[in-house]
Amino acid sequence: MGTYNAPNFSLSDTMSTTNRVLAGPSGDCCFTGFKHEGTPVGNKTTIADVPTYFVQDTAKGSEAGKRILIYLADVYGPFYQNNMLVQDFLAQNGFTVLGIDYFMGDPVHSHNNEQGFDRAKWMEKSHKSAREVLPKWWEAVKGKYGTEAKYCVVGYCFGARYTMELSDDDAIVAAALAHPAFLNEDHFRNIKKPLMLSCAETDHTFPLQSRRIAEDILVGRKAQYFFQVFSGVEHGFASRSDPSSPDGRWGKEQSAHGVALWFHRFIDESFHRELGANL
Repeated sequence: MGTYNAPNFSLSDTMSTTNRVLAGPSGDCCFTGFKHEGTPVGNKTTIADVPTYFVQDTAKGSEAGKRILIYLADVYGPFYQNNMLVQDFLAQNGFTVLGIDYFMGDPVHSHNNEQGFDRAKWMEKSHKSAREVLPKWWEAVKGKYGTEAKYCVVGYCFGARYTMELSDDDAIVAAALAHPAFLNEDHFRNIKKPLMLSCAETDHTFPLQSRRIAEDILVGRKAQYFFQVFSGVEHGFASRSDPSSPDGRWGKEQSAHGVALWFHRFIDESFHRELGANL
């Protein structure tokens, strides 16, 4: 797949009955990036026969067990070094993080240097797998942690579509996206939960014009939303940015901080009362 080119939108069309693409399919920018250094602290477990990355804020103990953060990874999957480190960071901010491997052990980087690798065929297979395993996995998660837990979901690139769809469930309190792919107008029209978008200044998958149309739709619906946009970074910055780049490092760190704070806003009132007391 090559670079995705956004359609020629008019802002006057944003509240029409069309359902055009806003965040396009994965392009070259979704399959490149830098591997980060660190030692992941989470573990591999299985939920509903689906491999899952599990990491919990041990300092918070049972309290963190009531805040369940669902992590829907990009094409590198939840067990990629960078994604494990992001999940670890989110957990350290008071969550139990569950990263579903909807690729079922076949992330895109397992095909690095593979002669004749058909990326489009792999993508089709991966979406089919995600549609099949995510519903049963999600039901098992709710069965495991119960109705008293508060659930939130964040999706990176490939995971964005499934984040928006999972947000239809009443159990989800809030949602977040980072440099999303595979979204159309109706995803934004139909969102019923608070939505955060962590965006790159340069993003051929979710370009400026599409981002503004998405915002117009959210404004028109009087949705509860929050955009953060980082200059000097490109698609993938929130998980695969260049660690030697000040902009890349700042964007990645602040994106993760923003996601954690966004979720705390809606699932933990005491946290925000404490935060406000310090301002």
